[in-house]
Amino acid sequence: MKWRNRRASRNIEDRRSQRTTRRRGATGGIGVIAIALAAMYFGVDPQLVMSLLGGGSSQNTTQTDPNYQPSAVEQQLAQFTSVVLADTEDVWNPLFQQMGKRYQEPKLVLFTDAVRSGCGNAQASMGPFYCPGDNKVYIDLGFYQQLKSRHNAPGDFAQAYVIAHEVGHHVQNLLGTSGQVHQAQQRMSKEKGNQLSVMLELQADCFSGVWAHHTERAKQVLEQGDIEEALTAASAIGDDRLQKQARGYATPESFTHGTSQQRVRWFKTGFSQGTVESCNTFEAARL
Repeated sequence: MKWRNRRASRNIEDRRSQRTTRRRGATGGIGVIAIALAAMYFGVDPQLVMSLLGGGSSQNTTQTDPNYQPSAVEQQLAQFTSVVLADTEDVWNPLFQQMGKRYQEPKLVLFTDAVRSGCGNAQASMGPFYCPGDNKVYIDLGFYQQLKSRHNAPGDFAQAYVIAHEVGHHVQNLLGTSGQVHQAQQRMSKEKGNQLSVMLELQADCFSGVWAHHTERAKQVLEQGDIEEALTAASAIGDDRLQKQARGYATPESFTHGTSQQRVRWFKTGFSQGTVESCNTFEAARL
């Protein structure tokens, strides 16, 4: 991906020098934490998950390390992230104008190990997430290495897809889609609620494809193999694949993000068509 010497976003909050720790006595045992980590991975509503972890507890402290010094590699990743975020701004501002709306640019928070957000406290092991409570995207840059080593999805465009996916959740929040889904989930069974979660996640995948579509048209950023990198990342985090890796089998009724095939298909839909309307997973004949 061609990203060097391009505009970087000003909506970056660098908290990498801060360390958030949790003292004993907080709610939530190991079992709850394991469930929450699995649920948080790639976008399940962090307000719900971190409430399980006692995210609002006053038993958390944050301190700043005055000796913190990021490595050259970390600084490069931070710069890359800010450029990708700027690209999402350049895409969604005009698209919202076309819809007669104003796009409120999200902040992106860089952190290390743990962070306090408007949705509660989170660990890096939860993966990147979007918090509707403060309209911010959170990411530990160490996740990029995890994406490469654990999920076999290397490449800068795979990393960009992750950011665009989380910004997609911000778009859903601004459009009111997330709120409607979460309200509907309160009135239905867990299995049906999971189906709505899948539709929400697949729409965010589609929105990441919309970002790729318009960024390529405007800036010609793609290099050979970039789209394949994004598709590999989308496939690597399908519910079916992650569940089979974890326990040897998959239970479709528990899916909350969609299968590998579905995630790939909806990213490709957004990339090929480039419209918000093409991402209506809630009325699609086939997910």
